[in-house]
Amino acid sequence: MATQATSSSPSSTSSSSSSLSSCPRWKYHVFLSFCGVDTRMNFTDHLYTALKQKGIITFRDDEKLGRGKYISQELLKAIEESKYAIIVLSTNYASSKWCLIELAKIVKCEKETGVTILPFFYHVDPSDVRNQNGILAEAFAKHEKDTRINTKVVQAWKAALKDVGDISGWHLRDR
Repeated sequence: MATQATSSSPSSTSSSSSSLSSCPRWKYHVFLSFCGVDTRMNFTDHLYTALKQKGIITFRDDEKLGRGKYISQELLKAIEESKYAIIVLSTNYASSKWCLIELAKIVKCEKETGVTILPFFYHVDPSDVRNQNGILAEAFAKHEKDTRINTKVVQAWKAALKDVGDISGWHLRDR
């Protein structure tokens, strides 16, 4: 169970207002968005472990979801309660409807609540993310053919992906 990222002392709040731990508004320092089949057992797991070792309260879907809760509502609420969103963009990220729903929510929260987005381009080129080329274009072509998905939703996903692709991040090829 996650602990809340708050400070109990008023003096520590005023003296370190920019620190993560002093902002009572945020339950999590970081929300991790990633495609499990690509990165859960490697990069994301190592990143999560490193953040946790540094005392950074991080929401990762497999550990923080309460049993008996609706996954979608829990995840969307966790995004709203996070100061930072680390998005690990990988080859199958855009193939996952759920990843794209998270992404759209993160971009919305960036505009509405000021969440800071930190993108990692994991075996994908940032320009392909920005322009939705290659495997990303193929993923969106499949979403557009899916009659269960509204065309406006797909367009919103594309716009969110372009926005994130425009953010300077870390390009991880074979590291």
